Amino acid sequence: MTKTKLTLSLIYLAVLTLVFSCKQKETSKNTYFENPEKGVQTGGIKIIPIKTPKGTFNIWTKKIGNNPKMKVLLLNGGPGATHEYFECFESFMPAEGIEFIYYDQLGCGNSDNPNDTSMWDLPRYVEEVEQVRKALNLDKDNFYLLGHSWGGILALEYALKYQDHLKGLIISNMVASIPAYAKYAENVLAKQLKPEVLKEIRDLEAKSDYANPRYMELLLPNFYAEHICRIPLDQWPEPINRSFSKMNQSLYVTMQGPSEFGVSGKLLKWDRVADLNKLTVPTLTIGAKHDTMDAQEMKMMSEKVQNGSYLFCPNGSHMSMYDDQENYFNGLIKFVKGVDGGEKKVAL
Repeated sequence: MTKTKLTLSLIYLAVLTLVFSCKQKETSKNTYFENPEKGVQTGGIKIIPIKTPKGTFNIWTKKIGNNPKMKVLLLNGGPGATHEYFECFESFMPAEGIEFIYYDQLGCGNSDNPNDTSMWDLPRYVEEVEQVRKALNLDKDNFYLLGHSWGGILALEYALKYQDHLKGLIISNMVASIPAYAKYAENVLAKQLKPEVLKEIRDLEAKSDYANPRYMELLLPNFYAEHICRIPLDQWPEPINRSFSKMNQSLYVTMQGPSEFGVSGKLLKWDRVADLNKLTVPTLTIGAKHDTMDAQEMKMMSEKVQNGSYLFCPNGSHMSMYDDQENYFNGLIKFVKGVDGGEKKVAL
């Protein structure tokens, strides 16, 4: 073969490879946005009736994308917030072909609210997640569970009972012990406040005067802007504001308690550190430098589970999916794709 013919052949092969690659990507993209559901199309929304000791209630879910191998179910925090603050995921996950599913827990957002504090119970929420899993046909070959904040507690509890159904577990910005969190809030976070600010907050809490507008006036610039989301308050992303404005206060106070510097609700004694070594499913914990949760505790969790990975967000706080997006989503996506590729511990 002459040099000219060889060169032309190589160019032709390169062009074919490029075309084939583009067609593969296009096919993948089309498949991702393809809706396999039959009947009336609802934009991925599915209402799931769940059975509880107090009757049947409707749970709202919405899936974004379509990937048979990577489906991430999102558990919101609060407790009592909504799925809406996860909307930033739409800017990152579809481009990577990762399907994710919004889910408003009972009492939250678009789901039914029974207005019954006896329903705000961790074991019952675990069974709710299991019913949602079954209804969405999630299993060990495709099911990733991501819990943020209170959702991280729920995700961990679910995994300790039902990890055989999971492909991967992500615990975002939540430690495995409420007593440890309370100690960190008292000994570290509170001491970062100006003494006069802390005194006024403590005085209001001593009177249980949480409805006093002054309480939030103190917390917003001195605590929320430092440890919840480190974006200037007047520029907080709209999905965060929208979600927080719909907070179910009954659910929040019942589980967490009214104070931001400790826990006095049903979760007061919750502690699963001793059980972390029972988790065999690939697990990612996500911590952040400025979080309300101790980043070292998050790292410890990744070391105690059998197949743990740790992601640290050096610029982030509790909502590090917003104030440290590059680190948060690069690590999250790498973990999901790594587990999909067969890795148990993903180096981040």
